[in-house]
Amino acid sequence: MPHHRYRPAHERVHLPAGEPRDWPSRRIEQAPLWVPVDLRDGNQALAEPMDPARKQRMFDLFLAMGFKEIEVGYPSASRTDFDFVRRLATTPGAVPEDVTVVVFTAAREDLIDRTFESVEGLPKVVVHLYTATAPAWRDVVLGRDRDEVRALVTAAAGHMARRAGDRPGLRFEFSPEVFNLTEPDFVLDVCNGVTALWDASPDRPVIHNLPATVEIATPNVYADQIEYMHRHLARREAVILSVHPHNDRGTGVACAELAVLAGAQRVEGCLFGNGERTGNVDLVTLALNLHTQGVDPMIDFSDIDEIRRTVEHCNRLPVHERHPYVGDLVHTAFSGTHQDAIKKGFAHHAKTAADLGVPAAQAPWAVPYLPIDPADLGRDYEAVIRVNSQSGKGGIAYLLQTGRGLDLPRRLQIEFSRVVQESADDSGREVTADELYVLFRATYLDAALQVAWRTGEEDGRHWAEVGPHRGEGNGPLDAVTAALRAGGTAVDILGFTEHAVRTGPDSDAVAYVEARVGGEVVWGVGRDSSVLTAGVRAVLSAAGRATANGQERMSV
Repeated sequence: MPHHRYRPAHERVHLPAGEPRDWPSRRIEQAPLWVPVDLRDGNQALAEPMDPARKQRMFDLFLAMGFKEIEVGYPSASRTDFDFVRRLATTPGAVPEDVTVVVFTAAREDLIDRTFESVEGLPKVVVHLYTATAPAWRDVVLGRDRDEVRALVTAAAGHMARRAGDRPGLRFEFSPEVFNLTEPDFVLDVCNGVTALWDASPDRPVIHNLPATVEIATPNVYADQIEYMHRHLARREAVILSVHPHNDRGTGVACAELAVLAGAQRVEGCLFGNGERTGNVDLVTLALNLHTQGVDPMIDFSDIDEIRRTVEHCNRLPVHERHPYVGDLVHTAFSGTHQDAIKKGFAHHAKTAADLGVPAAQAPWAVPYLPIDPADLGRDYEAVIRVNSQSGKGGIAYLLQTGRGLDLPRRLQIEFSRVVQESADDSGREVTADELYVLFRATYLDAALQVAWRTGEEDGRHWAEVGPHRGEGNGPLDAVTAALRAGGTAVDILGFTEHAVRTGPDSDAVAYVEARVGGEVVWGVGRDSSVLTAGVRAVLSAAGRATANGQERMSV
């Protein structure tokens, strides 16, 4: 490997010698201000940027989770972003009184003007100015020296101040992009100049956001840089010190945590770490790391699976099964020794709660291999933590895939494993591959509502008839759910996947639907030589299983 082509971080950025270093002995005892940037930084990293409906759904999620400052877009760079900000500004009640909207702009007067136009009417706004300051960006991208970059920032900041005037509720943020690769004396000088120009005060503080735009060093180096700024920023009581780590080295979370130890008061990031290249720092992991240390994260993660579903829908990107706290497998033990330890841990936890006379959800948590109680995140022990024998869990998916060509979604694997375990417990013997498929077919494929149906399309709208009921929608499955709803069965599709059973033109298709029916999440599966028919049968399977469970009953 040609490692000689690269310079180590200590040769690229030099901190002044003799600086005190207090952050290693500190502890994080309260949460910083979390600022999600999914609607701007995360959105610009998507192959398919969010449409207005997805933007609104993501914004609504942030409000439900309790975020109080939200970056909503780059209105001067995108008509979609501009229109979204205008909709927030002109729709009564769109932004709660205690929530501040952040908008992003480059250091050009015309872009700043467009940005101010977008936020007219919003009561609480932060206008976020950025300019790259690192040597490689100055030389290669901007073609300006230090004095010219300083002049560029000063001119833009001055124009923002003139546009703002005495408008109440409006504050400023400045990001020296690629802060972590910028000379400390230069970036401090630029930030202090902006602080003075904007006349920062404790009752109208400025935000200095110091990004690790491209992660190039171990987290302790970033912490040293943040502590240097924390100590030397002018009007420190009038400055909110913010950080914006990326994850190029895979240590974005550690960079953010050490930065908070070093004096940062505010952290920008994305839910589950979406963002350019390897992503922005993951606010979910950061906040739940605090939760597991007994510190209130100040954000509500009590339904983490709904948060994940929303983020996956808006980003059109999956969250990995091993992603901290939220992945489908993070609370799963396949190892027999781990399973045994978790079983004993649950028994000990129940006894501790009884001895203390408190509900199990309020008792101190100390279960081996589980750093967090899944119930804190809205997860069910039976559905998520597989603490029985290893066979019948990991092997189920393998047998169905290799023997029958079924590639079950992860959460369906978890649900069906409980069915298999009950059957195995009843029989007291091993479940063969053929018996496994018989059980799967009886549970899902044969459970579909036995009702006549048909679908079609007229003038660009899809329709469906299910029994005597008719519905319309944006696609065939949407129309089928509308028809079911007309018959008294409200089916909300949460997820849909399908695949061919084998290669070749004569292969059957299998469709899987995760749906909410009657307030509960139900899986349905359909199989047919037609992809459409397989999908419809999967929806009817979910409805039929719900009906059998007494959740809903369709009038046919």
